[in-house]
Amino acid sequence: MTRKTKWITGVLVTLLVALLAFVAAGPWLTINGIRNVVASGDYTQLWRFVDFDQLRESVRPQIQQRIAGGIIDHMGPSGTAEAISGVTGLIADPAIDAMVSPLGIATLLHGNALAKRVAGQRDADGKVRASDPLKDARARYESPSLFTATVQNADGKPVVFEFRRDGLTWKLAGLRLPE
Repeated sequence: MTRKTKWITGVLVTLLVALLAFVAAGPWLTINGIRNVVASGDYTQLWRFVDFDQLRESVRPQIQQRIAGGIIDHMGPSGTAEAISGVTGLIADPAIDAMVSPLGIATLLHGNALAKRVAGQRDADGKVRASDPLKDARARYESPSLFTATVQNADGKPVVFEFRRDGLTWKLAGLRLPE
């Protein structure tokens, strides 16, 4: 092997390792990007880190199932499936659209800071600090294209944020709500 060939091989290996490191760090970069956007208040930039269409499709069946379950609990099993399905769609779609919007995601990620702001609660220095719901998340790769960050809600039940890879970029694309 000539000196030039060794040098080119070394550069290619270095570039490959750097690319793999960038892709592996992607979910953490995405989480940090979301934090920065939420902290800045410019929620219109969340599209850079959130795939709203995939997130909506991830949340839709979970919300519809909960609404249908509530209707069945209220009406009893005598309600027709067709009626329940129709009502579920009418109720769920606006709720999903509100939840899976830049403002809805920002509200979710602000944690209790929004409630504190509404209640007028401030720190000693007069500021309302947003909690970071992903700060203590249990994070792991479930596959080369799926990374999850699991946190506990106020009831101690797991909420799983799913980050999916598309090429070299990662975006929040799913949410598993607690049962």
